[in-house]
Amino acid sequence: MQRLEACPVCGGRSLSVFRSANIEAQALTPEDVKITDKAYGKIWGLERCAGCSHVFANPRPTREFIQSLYADIIDPLYQEEAEGRQKNFERILTRLEKLRPDQGPLFDVGAATGILMNMARERGWEPQGVEPSSWAVETARDRYGLHIRVGDFETSEIAKDRFAAVTMVDFIEHIPDPGAALVKAREILRSDGVLCLVTPDINSLAARLAGPRWWHYRPAHLAYFSHGSLRTALNRAGLKILRTRRYAWTFSAHYLLTRVSLLRLLVKNPRLASFWRRVPIKLALGDSLEIYAGKNTS
Repeated sequence: MQRLEACPVCGGRSLSVFRSANIEAQALTPEDVKITDKAYGKIWGLERCAGCSHVFANPRPTREFIQSLYADIIDPLYQEEAEGRQKNFERILTRLEKLRPDQGPLFDVGAATGILMNMARERGWEPQGVEPSSWAVETARDRYGLHIRVGDFETSEIAKDRFAAVTMVDFIEHIPDPGAALVKAREILRSDGVLCLVTPDINSLAARLAGPRWWHYRPAHLAYFSHGSLRTALNRAGLKILRTRRYAWTFSAHYLLTRVSLLRLLVKNPRLASFWRRVPIKLALGDSLEIYAGKNTS
């Protein structure tokens, strides 16, 4: 664990306790940080920067510790929700193509089981990606014939100035040093390339109304951005915002029902469970930012 004396986004030294920890780092397992975990409300000790409003785990775990957890993740429920996730990624790829109509090489950071990469390939992109979970990489190979490198993004050797697009969907909130990942993204983008980044917005209305019960408060999340702190982080990495949207998820009703203990009885019956799996629900909660950014060459 590393104690930070300054904000990792803006360097400000005026920090205050935001929420107290209710987890023990050494007791965490891969099950606690998988994509479909249900440990809502379980958090690291969080501090807020008075200068840019960034909220982050402090002390924060090392990159090696986080990698050791993610490397052993097995999460078949993630792939079971592929149809809904495809709807999410289709909207992202459509918006990227408006900004980059000639497409080209695309790099997906935290590629999971390759759903986004496979869709990008079908639309004419040339996708590459990186993912720490060996299970997810094997699933991508077996399901889609994709070859995703195993490891973490920040230390991977990736060609610079090559990619027309880089995608980071629900990624930077999971890592100890988001700034390093943004710098790496800028390095591998072409001069006219576009970064698509999706991350929770801690200043959203939903986050403020839900308080400590906000569903993004989870053991997997180490950093919580607002639009302002994210703009600061991007600017410091040499990137500028081109477009801002509110991200919306699409899940099956079955998946959402299993998230709430009182509603799980509705999916106990196999026939009912099959029905709910076929019912898509779009969640437009407005509590995640969907940012498109390019290199700041000025």
